[in-house]
Amino acid sequence: QVQLVESGGGAVQPGGSLRLSCAASGSIASINVMGWYRQAPGKLRELVGTVTSDGTTYYADSVKGRFTISRDNGKNTVYLQMNSLRLEDTAVYLCSLRSVRGGSPSWGQGTQVTVSS
Repeated sequence: QVQLVESGGGAVQPGGSLRLSCAASGSIASINVMGWYRQAPGKLRELVGTVTSDGTTYYADSVKGRFTISRDNGKNTVYLQMNSLRLEDTAVYLCSLRSVRGGSPSWGQGTQVTVSS
């Protein structure tokens, strides 16, 4: 079983920056994919970005060029650096982890990010 705990959410003005962290613990596969998703009220959960164990990243078009995902394998932690934040970035951001072999992903409880002027 894997446990994920997000932190770093908060309120920020448009154009500002925020850095989210997600610490994983438990039975973690050595080769895995960690990712960030977000869900705003009334909207579907949206993939923000993913990063593999070897550092390969993927970003949704909506955040490409503004957000950066990274990870520290020694700390079992994934980060999301968010720059040039927009009002539409407001959402609950959730961390996930899945084995590259497949199976159901694990999810954190989420951290709120609010962008407002």
